[in-house]
Amino acid sequence: MSTSFLHHEDYALKPAQFDWIDQMASGDTAFFTLLGKRVAQLRQDRGVTQQQLADTLGIAQQTLANYETGRSRLPASMLPTLADLFWVPVDVLLGHNDQRTKKPGPVPKWQQQIETIAQLPKPKQRLVTQMIDALLQQAAR
Repeated sequence: MSTSFLHHEDYALKPAQFDWIDQMASGDTAFFTLLGKRVAQLRQDRGVTQQQLADTLGIAQQTLANYETGRSRLPASMLPTLADLFWVPVDVLLGHNDQRTKKPGPVPKWQQQIETIAQLPKPKQRLVTQMIDALLQQAAR
């Protein structure tokens, strides 16, 4: 009897137990294809060529092309670098919290007021700023 749990007959994996691998693999393909499309879109939005981005990343242009089309899997270790280069959170690269696809909600009243204040002449902006500063100092006491 083997002492390794990997060879113990109670832990032997049956072929049906590998179905999840096929499901994960097909999901991974879709994930990496969409990830590549997001990278390509961000790159194009910023007017950067594949060659320029590849040079910045220290990879071949063809490697970047394969990442962008999903033919190759973009390494997870590259996500923070890409996020920094594109000035977006990693979540945007992963398809979460993408502000371009969300419908904007109603603008809060305070934000509308700030936009209105920004349209005032400079002397009145300073007056409003002084009043807000005074109220915030009073509230902090």
